[in-house]
Amino acid sequence: MSFTTRFAPSPTGRLHRGHAASAIRAHDLARTQGGRFLLRIEDIDAGRSRPEHIDTILTDLEWLGLQWDGPVLRQSTRLPAYAAALDRLRQHDLLYPCTCTRAEIAAEIAASATAPHGSAPVYPGICRTRPPDPARAAAWRLRMDRAVALAGPLTWQDATAGTIAAIPQDQGDIVLARRDAPASYHLAVTVDDAAQGITDIVRGVDLFDATHIHRLLQALLGLPTPLYHHHPLTLGPDGRRLAKRDGAPALADLRASGVDGRALADDIRRTFGPLAIP
Repeated sequence: MSFTTRFAPSPTGRLHRGHAASAIRAHDLARTQGGRFLLRIEDIDAGRSRPEHIDTILTDLEWLGLQWDGPVLRQSTRLPAYAAALDRLRQHDLLYPCTCTRAEIAAEIAASATAPHGSAPVYPGICRTRPPDPARAAAWRLRMDRAVALAGPLTWQDATAGTIAAIPQDQGDIVLARRDAPASYHLAVTVDDAAQGITDIVRGVDLFDATHIHRLLQALLGLPTPLYHHHPLTLGPDGRRLAKRDGAPALADLRASGVDGRALADDIRRTFGPLAIP
């Protein structure tokens, strides 16, 4: 299989320097290996995705001097593939409908003697045995205990951290199809990376824990496991990670103000250096 990386932004806002750093890392890694760099637009969230952001993403990447190979893939064209993956999981009795509201979940967790302290709350399994309410829209959750038992022990490789034992059970019965979207991030990204032949996934260390879930889904769906390159996050002057919601300066604004995109890209390269290949 040809060495292949990808950059997969969501068009829910404009790109900032942190996005640029991840895209440059993925682009340059592919080029140094004589491989392909693909671009995927993760626009499955119809309620938050905006067409104008897609155009801006393409312009921003070109301004940085990045060139991708082949056509741009949009998740919104991939709905049948996600439905097929969900059907396969249902055939193994690994999914169940969940009609819980956030308030119900929060109340159940608060009432539990094992409520987490200082960690992200895990879904308490309210709907595992509760009959679904046909009057309420349902999400579809993975029955984690059955999934882990079926898949058996799993590992994945990170270019920096080495061999990692997958522990997806720590994240509980995750949602794989939302009420307002035909697939969750976890399902869509796993299916799409396999379909595009991605051999090396370059992304921020904030998604390290998500890889445990993705490794499980790869095993359940019979999909290959790429090599992962989780890189440090780009931080702002206040030491916090750059984020759209916090108003991080957009690449589009820098571009409009006359900043040289290729010079900015070279500055980012000098800051983090090349990614290592094990």
